[in-house]
Amino acid sequence: MLEKTVVLKDGRRVMIREIRPDDSDRSFAFFSGLPEEDRRYLRVDVTRREVVEARGRDVDAGRVVRLVAVEGERIIADGSLELAGHGWGESIAELRLIVARPFQRLGMGTLLARELFFIAAERKVDRVVARVMRPQEGARQILRRLGFKDEFVIPDHVRDRNGSWQDLIIMRCNLEDLWREMEGLLEGSDLQWHR
Repeated sequence: MLEKTVVLKDGRRVMIREIRPDDSDRSFAFFSGLPEEDRRYLRVDVTRREVVEARGRDVDAGRVVRLVAVEGERIIADGSLELAGHGWGESIAELRLIVARPFQRLGMGTLLARELFFIAAERKVDRVVARVMRPQEGARQILRRLGFKDEFVIPDHVRDRNGSWQDLIIMRCNLEDLWREMEGLLEGSDLQWHR
C-alpha cells in the first residue's frame, strides 16, 4: 500500500497514500469544505454522502485507483486514475485531481499526479486523458505543464453544478510525454524519481 511523505514548496510535509475504507468521513469533509466555485465543475455532487461512498466502491471494484494527500488527519487533495480496462480503451486512463485552496500553487497537484503516473505505468497505461470545462482555465494550464494537449472541444456538451451548459474539453497525453514533462518540472528539486 502506497504511503509516501512529500515536501511542498513552502516546506510543509504531507502524506500521499491510497484512500482507505475509514476515509469516508474525511473525504466527505474535504469535498464539503471546498468552495462552491471549486465544486461547480466537478462531475458529480460530492456534497452528497452517498456519492462519496460510491467512489469507495469504485476503488473496491478495481475500476479506479484513488490517492489522497493528508496533513495530519485531514484530506487536502484527492486524485484518481480511472481505468477503462477493456476493449478499445484498455490502455487509456482518465486523470482527475482536486486540491484544497490553501494547498494550491505549492506543487501538491504535481506531486499527486506524479504518483498516479507511476501507477499508470505499472498498469500498462499508454495514454492519459483529462476532461475539463472551458471555464477551468487554471486546471487546463496545469495539465498543459504536465504535457497534456487540447484534443477535442465539444461545444455546450455538459452542465456545471449550477446547471449552465459548458464546452467540454478533452485533453490527452502519452505517458512518455508526461514523464518528460514531469522531469522538466521537478528538475533541480530535491525530489527523487523512485517510490
